[in-house]
Amino acid sequence: MIINGKTYFKPSKQARVLSLLDSLAWNTGLSQQELGRRTHLSGAMANQYLKKMRDADFIRFEPVNGKSFRYVLTPAGEEERRRMFTTYSSEIVRIYSELKRTIKERMDILHKKGVTKISLFGASETCEVVLSAIGDGPFQVVAVLDNDPEKHGKLFHGHVVSPPHVLESVSCQVVVVTSFGQQREIYEQLASYDKKFEVVKL
Repeated sequence: MIINGKTYFKPSKQARVLSLLDSLAWNTGLSQQELGRRTHLSGAMANQYLKKMRDADFIRFEPVNGKSFRYVLTPAGEEERRRMFTTYSSEIVRIYSELKRTIKERMDILHKKGVTKISLFGASETCEVVLSAIGDGPFQVVAVLDNDPEKHGKLFHGHVVSPPHVLESVSCQVVVVTSFGQQREIYEQLASYDKKFEVVKL
């Protein structure tokens, strides 16, 4: 699903319809080419979706000149957009809650092994979920680390983001890799450190 330029799931036909409706809800002046770019569709595919949405009375085509159109949501289109958005939002909340529960279970296993001092590597959305999952529990987060210099020194949900070399001067039992996209790279990077900590991938 692609909303506001972000991809959340592998787009389905319904997700692309929602993305197109959502885009037009905020800007009726978008061209077919721009709508295609936002939804990762070719111009021909975007045209097919728009025609189907017009046939379903979700949008109407308003001529701008001899070659282009304005795509305007109809009341039925706005109603469908709201219905679809509510459905997808509920799904996202459910997935987020399940992800949080799974992460908490994994962190509970670490705590049962006597782990209390941890560092989190990867100041990302996953790190945010981990921080939310552990809440005010038994863990002390001694460092939040990231390879991106642009993030260093900035606050991330109450923690100052530090460069990886900080691991040489802090005391932690476990480094949790909180980047799903770069788990292998970070794991290999941490292998070069003097192993005074365990590395855990979620």
